Amino acid sequence: MNEAHENLAHQLSPAKPPVSPLTRWMMAGHTPKPAGPHEAEHQHPSHPWWKVMCLTGVDYFSTLGYQPGIAALAAGAVSPIATLILVLLTLFGALPMYRRVAEASPHGDGSISMLSNLLAGWKGKLFVLCLIGFVATGFIITITLSAADATAHLLENPFAPHWLHGHEVGVTIFLISLLGAVFLKGFNEAIGIAVFVVIAYISLNLVVLGSALDKLIHHPEFLQNWKTTLSGEFSGLGAMLLRSLAVFPALALGLSGFETGVVVMPLVKGEPGDDPEKPQGRIRNTSKLLTTAALMMSVLLIASSIVTTMLIPAGEFKPGGEANGRALAYLAHDLRGDGFGTVYDVVTIAILWFAGASALAGLLNIVPRYLPRYGMAPEWTRANRPLVLIFTAICFLVTVLFKADVEDQAGAYATGVLALMTSATVAVTIAAKRNGQRGAFIGFGFVTLVFIYTTVVTIAKQPEGIKIAGFFIGAIVVVSFLSRISRTTELRVERVELDEAAQSFVEAVGQRGVRVIANKRQAGDAREYAVKEDKQREDSHIPASYPILFLEVEVTDASEFSSVLQVKGVEVDGYRVLRAQSSTVPNAIAALMLHLRDMTGKRSHAYFNWSEGNPVVFMLRYLLFGEGDTAPVTREVLRKAEPDTERRPMIHVDG
Repeated sequence: MNEAHENLAHQLSPAKPPVSPLTRWMMAGHTPKPAGPHEAEHQHPSHPWWKVMCLTGVDYFSTLGYQPGIAALAAGAVSPIATLILVLLTLFGALPMYRRVAEASPHGDGSISMLSNLLAGWKGKLFVLCLIGFVATGFIITITLSAADATAHLLENPFAPHWLHGHEVGVTIFLISLLGAVFLKGFNEAIGIAVFVVIAYISLNLVVLGSALDKLIHHPEFLQNWKTTLSGEFSGLGAMLLRSLAVFPALALGLSGFETGVVVMPLVKGEPGDDPEKPQGRIRNTSKLLTTAALMMSVLLIASSIVTTMLIPAGEFKPGGEANGRALAYLAHDLRGDGFGTVYDVVTIAILWFAGASALAGLLNIVPRYLPRYGMAPEWTRANRPLVLIFTAICFLVTVLFKADVEDQAGAYATGVLALMTSATVAVTIAAKRNGQRGAFIGFGFVTLVFIYTTVVTIAKQPEGIKIAGFFIGAIVVVSFLSRISRTTELRVERVELDEAAQSFVEAVGQRGVRVIANKRQAGDAREYAVKEDKQREDSHIPASYPILFLEVEVTDASEFSSVLQVKGVEVDGYRVLRAQSSTVPNAIAALMLHLRDMTGKRSHAYFNWSEGNPVVFMLRYLLFGEGDTAPVTREVLRKAEPDTERRPMIHVDG
């Protein structure tokens, strides 16, 4: 039995000609055939949660580079109040929500798996492809926007070479190339850089914020001027709150790090003895990651909003102003001098450049987890390095199309991020409802409404974001289905498992080679099998001395691509029947025939009837529903799986 499993595994991964050193390097870490849905988790070593927090933090914490300026432009003098509302939503909405997402999908699936389980079949697959389209939008634009913002910070520094001005696209592409090079090297290098950059960036921000707060303490006139501005613009606290709520969608990017926090969960080190299916140690450590990052960011956001609003003239936040998109950098130069300011700029450029690292890590986790398993991407996409090159090339294209403009990409970035967070709120709310948690259902339901409102407002104000997301979704769907079509005749069975009865049937008839008659069960009684056997023995000239087995394959979910084929033996009035369930009939039969050959050491035979009808219609039925004109497709699957014609199982079709 074990030898048969090994032989079938050989059929699934047949010997290949020698490959070049470059190809071996590109495909390092590639797992040709997964053992299950979480096969990609162990391709990279795990790390302490605080180090992985730094990897996600390069995206989350880097928003300090532009978030205070965005808040000041959108909310004006009420920016601190609007930021406080954002922080409250972070701590009491997004954080509890994503802690539940981490518990429900600890293998890095994020909210995608939670929602995909609500829909079966092709609906579920299409839904996942749409969500992956939003993932691609949010994560790709995270890389390009952050690199473009790093370029802007570089060119705004007084010591930057003047000849770089006007070459924003080239500088941005260079930064993206460096990011791709880091990931071609490996995840350890990426996390090591992230830890250094985040610690340096947080430390410098604490210095800037400390200097700014010290100035506010010793110069109370700044606080008084702010109060005077508020009283002149608003009639009371209620008006300030309404204004803050109205501009909240513009501030929502301050929540951007949560989705990557759960997507990179496989990198988080758990505890000894963790259950692979439900690793409680990893879940607890990811909860620490999310909580620590949220608390740190909340303090930094409130403090930065207060000092930038009170210390920076309003006009400097506008396009063309020295604080536009770089409010804290403005204060670093103003309060600590150009020397310290330049150091701050360098570290800010570094974290903005590397902010795409968490997004790229998320893409490298999500794409291999879903698309190859659905048959909607080639098997080589399970390897990271080819994907890094593909994503880097896409980022080059996006940078050129947007001319490395930060403002032009903001809409697409917001749309992708908010769509993912909204899907997470919906998933958690539905889960709370199903679990009978009334309080959680009401609370998360309110958070869901907030995110739906925020997403709708963002799309209405910046419709280019949904257009870009639509392009990514359309491209992913088209490429996925072309891949699915090209892979239809692969041997799409991970392994074959026979129960005790089925194995005894094979052992009883296998001395002369197993002969199987394919049957689409109707009544399932003795008369049906008797008629079928008599017809096949007559049409295919099967001698009466050769015992036969019947094989019946029931299609379950035709949208699935590969699975374990479990075969049960059933005896009906002396007729031996093998019954199995699969996503496709021909691939299941081909896999079983190879398995029977390897069990018995003799060439197996399968007998079919021709199907009457249009072959084009049959092919479409096979692609969509897993069945059609079974005989020729089974033969093609066997031809590709076993090149040796002397060992290939025989297919017989009556005239």
